Amino acid sequence: MRIKTNSLVVLALLLALGCSNSKNTFAGSVTDAPSHENWTKLLAKHVRPNGLVDYKGFIADKSELNAYADYLSENPPAESWSDNEKIAYWINAYNAFTVKLIVDNYPVKSIKDLNPSLSIPTVRSIWTKEWFQIGGEDFSLDRIEHKILRKDFEEPRIHFAVNCASISCPVLRNEAYTAEKLGVQLDEQARLFLNDTSRNKITPHRVEVSKIFSWFGGDFKKGQSLIQFLNKYTDVQIEEKAKVRFTSYDWNLNDVN
Repeated sequence: MRIKTNSLVVLALLLALGCSNSKNTFAGSVTDAPSHENWTKLLAKHVRPNGLVDYKGFIADKSELNAYADYLSENPPAESWSDNEKIAYWINAYNAFTVKLIVDNYPVKSIKDLNPSLSIPTVRSIWTKEWFQIGGEDFSLDRIEHKILRKDFEEPRIHFAVNCASISCPVLRNEAYTAEKLGVQLDEQARLFLNDTSRNKITPHRVEVSKIFSWFGGDFKKGQSLIQFLNKYTDVQIEEKAKVRFTSYDWNLNDVN
């Protein structure tokens, strides 16, 4: 009987531990969500109106960039944070660590140049590499995007907010994401991306859109068709039976130079 009781106690503890981190929150985290004001200052200074990034400028301000990255590492999400606070934190973390990755390895022609020599998409790449920490845990960019943002929050607009340092990515916003403005910011990013004719070409009868809509199609089709999702943000209303094709992806660095 004692063996069964002990087993039940261990099982209960394991289940409790698993559930406590169901949305990637961290024990001992600060109660209040951190300010992203310093990230906004850096973005406003080094992201051009067309979305291109002045990486040399970021290099000149590397100490401030590193300080913000350290600040994120030391102030991970707590269970008490709202979903908007968590989403804003994780988007800012993804973007800040991506910029730091480029800055630490500059000059590069493409973020994919930083892949290991034997690269396997979704398994072994620069995105799956654990090279920074959050809350004392080793982290990768993939963990933020796929195991937190996409897994824990049903918010397809995050695909227009996270930036992969490449020309075909949705542009890096020149301000930090905040809980208070998150809905407006994500809507703006969606409209900006979809109506950018250098990335998407949309007519009522034919649609040529980013491969993002192919790679993550399921995120956009929950309870609706892809066309229905697109029509929420496009200037041109698309017919439901319009033909859809996906454009090639330009992985060149989104650098001003």
